[in-house]
Amino acid sequence: MMRWITATACVLMVGAGGCATQTARPWTPTVDTFQNSRNQYVSQDLHECRILAQRVSGDARQEAVSGAVTGGLVGAAGGAALGAAFGNAGRGAAVGAAAGGIGLGAARASQSEAAFRQAYTNCMRQRGHTVLN
Repeated sequence: MMRWITATACVLMVGAGGCATQTARPWTPTVDTFQNSRNQYVSQDLHECRILAQRVSGDARQEAVSGAVTGGLVGAAGGAALGAAFGNAGRGAAVGAAAGGIGLGAARASQSEAAFRQAYTNCMRQRGHTVLN
């Protein structure tokens, strides 16, 4: 029974980390082209800045999985300690692993996405475009 709970918790952690980033990269900054001498370069700059931002921020899915694994390990240790105090270390470890994995996985994916958006916006502004968001 304990192995089933642990296996289920691990699958949930990895799955949740992947789900958190399914729509991670379609975002594009809104560029105001009114009275902009670089209008003809917007499409090219959007493409090039997207590539650069992805390099800067890393892969959000990889960050989510890494965070889920790290959080799962830390959560399992804490949960086992708490569970041992209440008489069931195995169940405490499983619950702690699931909670820690999902929480840290989502946080890492969110940080990667924020870094992507910031780098994308900075790149477009440095190229002379007015970015609204």
